[in-house]
Amino acid sequence: MEQQVHFLTLATADLDAARRFYVEGLGWTPLLDVPGEIVFFQVAPGTVLAFFETGSFARDLGTGPARPEVSGVTLAHNVADRPAVAALADRMAAHGGTVLTPPEEGAFGGVFHALVRDPNGVVWEVAHNPGWSVDPDGTVRLAQPD
Repeated sequence: MEQQVHFLTLATADLDAARRFYVEGLGWTPLLDVPGEIVFFQVAPGTVLAFFETGSFARDLGTGPARPEVSGVTLAHNVADRPAVAALADRMAAHGGTVLTPPEEGAFGGVFHALVRDPNGVVWEVAHNPGWSVDPDGTVRLAQPD
């Protein structure tokens, strides 16, 4: 696995307040905004910060809103194709990770992903996202889901 993180996803109880703070307070421009669910901001070349509505975040992890596994943070690493999702999830499990969600179709924009918790409790999403690309200059391209 390359030594990089592509997405930092933070759960938020008030997505509208988070959006206002970053857009109006800091002057950031959303890369992609799905009202009521999630907003993405490119924060560095090839790196996106996302704010995910808490209930949707918990459902995405498959933990339900009251489960302690919902830490409010996931890290994501994108791979080139679907077989690479399974290969990396298997590798992570072989080295102490716990597969929370085996490779499957995600609910968002054609993503194929797996969720793996590391030995410290950090949840990683390993994903193939056909709408994700990074230009040579580091600019993230993230297509609107269908």
